Amino acid sequence: MREDELVDLIAQQVRARLMAGGHGPGYTRAPKAARASLETHTAEELRVIPCDEEPEDCSGCGMCAVRRPQDARAVAAAGATRIGAGLGTGRVEGDLAGYIDHTLLKPEATRDQLIELAEEARKHRFATVCVNSANVRLMTQFLQGSGVPVCAVVGFPLGAMTPRAKAFETREAIRCGAREIDMVLNIGALKSGDHALVLEDIRAVVDAAKPVAVKVILETSKLDHDEKVIACALSKAAGAAFVKTSTGFGGGGATAEDIALMRRIVGAEMGVKASGGVRSRDDVEKMVAAGANRIGASASVAIVTGGTSQGGY
Repeated sequence: MREDELVDLIAQQVRARLMAGGHGPGYTRAPKAARASLETHTAEELRVIPCDEEPEDCSGCGMCAVRRPQDARAVAAAGATRIGAGLGTGRVEGDLAGYIDHTLLKPEATRDQLIELAEEARKHRFATVCVNSANVRLMTQFLQGSGVPVCAVVGFPLGAMTPRAKAFETREAIRCGAREIDMVLNIGALKSGDHALVLEDIRAVVDAAKPVAVKVILETSKLDHDEKVIACALSKAAGAAFVKTSTGFGGGGATAEDIALMRRIVGAEMGVKASGGVRSRDDVEKMVAAGANRIGASASVAIVTGGTSQGGY
């Protein structure tokens, strides 16, 4: 089945099941608000938007933030908005730092490491600092007056929580100061074919976060081709701002093939973030050329120096 046909089929199935109140084994019935929200999303809105740009015309091809910062600025002007980074970031030119998500998600992260993360973000003026929701209040205090916002992960890293639990965590993170939310979708529900629950799950976070933007982490290494298509289509229908490849904790990571697929499905209206296993400038170039307009990495040293990092989030 073609990707556009699959998206249309899923849109029809989800609409029918939500309007009828259907649900999969062991899952709760979607609430009226979720069923009503789907009425505004037609199959045409979920249809694959083909790209008519030839590869040789790609403005991201061959750009390198390490050796040629002027070309990195051209990539940013063409649509690249973020580059992920972690502790130990080297010197970054001021106008490039605004595209970097400074990230520390390891469960063993200490207060001293969080302070270091905040100091680096304050010094280099990164776009955001991304931390676990338990650390949002502390990080917000560390960054007070810096102008650097905090991003929180929700349902991280498994995604195996109820929609209400994720919505509560989202509201709590925003109450504590988060200004972006990265959520992990319910992978088990997706693989069980309970697309209504997946939609409800994402929609619950999107509604709880408004007007804060939500990125949906698909964990692509655990999905087959059709599941990736469905996950992207449902994220778009639920009103998410981005789809993202990986948590960095689930094995595997971003591939150029997955980024190209995700970009085809969500079209130009949504962002696509490559994360997990992006450790060198060559990785960055491949992801940007494939259609990513954000890059997530555990450390910026490789991006800044042209080396390769083996570190994790």
